Amino acid sequence: MQIGEVVGYATSTVKHPTLKGFRLLVVQLLTMDGQADGEPILVVDTLGASQGSQVIVTTDAVQVRELVGSRNSPIRYTVMGLRDT
Repeated sequence: MQIGEVVGYATSTVKHPTLKGFRLLVVQLLTMDGQADGEPILVVDTLGASQGSQVIVTTDAVQVRELVGSRNSPIRYTVMGLRDT
């Protein structure tokens, strides 16, 4: 798990079949002191996070597979929770 900040939304006219119906966020992962940690990533969101909010992101493969209903989805990250500030 890692904390990240929502910096935008991803829109597409064509998505992988396992991602249809899911909202995609662009999230900047953060270090413990709140600094950017690498490049922004694409994350599946089912909790309704808004731009500027901080989210808890997970790479738990089991959770991702259950969420999208497929073992062969290209998505790696999902929003696990919204950070209370």
